[in-house]
Amino acid sequence: MPYVNIRITPGATQAQKEELIAGATELLVKVLNKNPQTTFVVIGEVEREHWDVGGQSIAARDKA
Repeated sequence: MPYVNIRITPGATQAQKEELIAGATELLVKVLNKNPQTTFVVIGEVEREHWDVGGQSIAARDKA
C-alpha cells in the first residue's frame, strides 16, 4: 500500500493536482508494479511564508 506525500505552494489548479496524482500513481505502477487501487497520494499546500530555502522564505525570495 504505497503512500506518496506531495508538498507544493498554493496556486495549482484542481486539474494540475489531479494530473500530479495520476502521474505519481502511474509511476508507482510502472516502476514498482504497485496496484493503483491501493496507492494513496496526498497533496499538501504549504504557504510560501512557511517554506524556506537557504534560510529565507519563498515569500521573501519572491519580493527580492
